[in-house]
Amino acid sequence: MKYCQNCGQQLEDSATYCPRCGRATGEVQNPYDSGSIGWGVLGFFLPLVGLILYLNWKNSRPKNAKRAGTGALIGFILNILFSGILVFL
Repeated sequence: MKYCQNCGQQLEDSATYCPRCGRATGEVQNPYDSGSIGWGVLGFFLPLVGLILYLNWKNSRPKNAKRAGTGALIGFILNILFSGILVFL
């Protein structure tokens, strides 16, 4: 037996949704969670947008959230580095 991560309801091994709260048990993938490199590019050029997307999607779309968050982190770090270099020039 397994348990729902959302409400703790005991589930059958073959269950894809919780009968109590309706949440997917994890085996069903979100068709909108492709993990596209486009989200990383968006996060790179607009780090604040990437951070917001990461925070909003980290539970519902983890692949997209990871791409957006990674792009935002890389973009932010490079912005700091280039800003530091320009100060010394």
